[in-house]
Amino acid sequence: MPQQIIHIQPAAPRKPAPGQPCNGCGVCCLVEPCPLGQLLSRRRHGACAALRWDAVSSLYRCGALSEPEAVLRAALATWPARWMRPGLLPLLRWQARRWIAAGQGCDCTLEPEATLRSDGQSAP
Repeated sequence: MPQQIIHIQPAAPRKPAPGQPCNGCGVCCLVEPCPLGQLLSRRRHGACAALRWDAVSSLYRCGALSEPEAVLRAALATWPARWMRPGLLPLLRWQARRWIAAGQGCDCTLEPEATLRSDGQSAP
């Protein structure tokens, strides 16, 4: 697999081993969106547009769960049927939990490597 550079918040927790509980490291969503993230981001590669950094908790969150109204508003901003947004919110919440496999454990087999920042410090 070719190397891909992703930019992870320095305060983000280290990625757990596959099968361990999700800890909000963000690696999976920074690499590529899940099926729901593909719909919301309108892309299949790169960071998910719905991914949110929670500075207070120092972890990443799925915006479809933590900020569904804002994520849906951004995803449907140019969609002619914007009036449908309120009706889509319950579906978005349900689908988000299912598609990100909330509570199922880490399924990301990628292992991030630290790189050297321009200031000479090691980055996660």
